[in-house]
Amino acid sequence: MNAGRRSGSLAALALVAAVGLGLLAGCAGEPTRIQPGTLAADTVQRLGAPTGRYPLTGGGERLQYSRMPAGFEVVDIDVDASGKVVSVTQVLNEARFGQDIKVNQWRQNDVMAFYGRPYEITRVSSFDGAVWTWRYKAVNERRMLYIYIDPTGVVRRYHTGDDLDFDRIRD
Repeated sequence: MNAGRRSGSLAALALVAAVGLGLLAGCAGEPTRIQPGTLAADTVQRLGAPTGRYPLTGGGERLQYSRMPAGFEVVDIDVDASGKVVSVTQVLNEARFGQDIKVNQWRQNDVMAFYGRPYEITRVSSFDGAVWTWRYKAVNERRMLYIYIDPTGVVRRYHTGDDLDFDRIRD
C-alpha cells in the first residue's frame, strides 16, 4: 500500500511539473513579452512564424501575431533595418483606435498591415463596401471593431460595438 501511495504521489508531482512547464512555454510564446532590442530571428524562433509580415518605411519589417478569428489580440512587433525589435504593440486597444485608424487615408493594405486578417468581412445595406470586423476585449468585455472599406479600398469610417454574437450564445 505504501508503494501504491508513493507512485500516486509521483504521478501527481509529474502532472504538476508538466503543467508548470506548459505554463512557462505559454509565457515564452506570448508576443507582448518580447523586449525591444531582441533580434527578429530570436523573436521568430521563440514565437513561431508570424501570422503576417509587412515591410515598414525605412527598411524594417512588421511581424504580426494575430489570434483571430477565435482570439481577441493582434500584436505588431516592429523590427528596424538592422533586425532588432523596436516596438511591441497590442493594437486591438479601444483607447488607440482614434489615433491609429486614418479615415479617408488608409487603404485596405494599411488595415491589413496594422490589424491583420479580420474576424469576418460582411456587408450592410447602409454602406457601399465591405465591413471588416475584429474581436477585442475592453476591461474583460467582449467588443467588436468595425472598419468600413469602400469599393476603391479606402477606409471611410469605423466604430466599435458590443459582441452581440457572444450575447446570443449565452442566452
